[in-house]
Amino acid sequence: QVSVVESGGGLVQAGGSLRLSCVASGRTSAIYPMGWFRQAAGKEREFVAAVNWDGSNTKYADSVKGRFTISRENAKNSAYLQMSSLKPEDTAVYYCAAGVIQKPGSNIEPWEYNYWGQGTQVIVSS
Repeated sequence: QVSVVESGGGLVQAGGSLRLSCVASGRTSAIYPMGWFRQAAGKEREFVAAVNWDGSNTKYADSVKGRFTISRENAKNSAYLQMSSLKPEDTAVYYCAAGVIQKPGSNIEPWEYNYWGQGTQVIVSS
């Protein structure tokens, strides 16, 4: 079993930056893809970014491309989401996810991940 815990959310003004962190524990040797998703109030959970097992391949939603950067540090069983130029529409609960099967390309669907964190709230004020 794997546990995933996110941190780093908070309140920030539009144009500001935040760095989210995600730490996995347990059977971490089984983790390959890691991703970030978000869910705004009243909306469905949506893909934000994904990174493959060695960090050599990343994928971003069009809405965050050029502003967000995903990375991972396997020695620390961690993944990160650096968010810059934040907009009010980025306000959401952000979830980190870990998967056990790496698709060719990128894992961008929620069902392609096996383990989820509890989420961390990001609020961007205008």
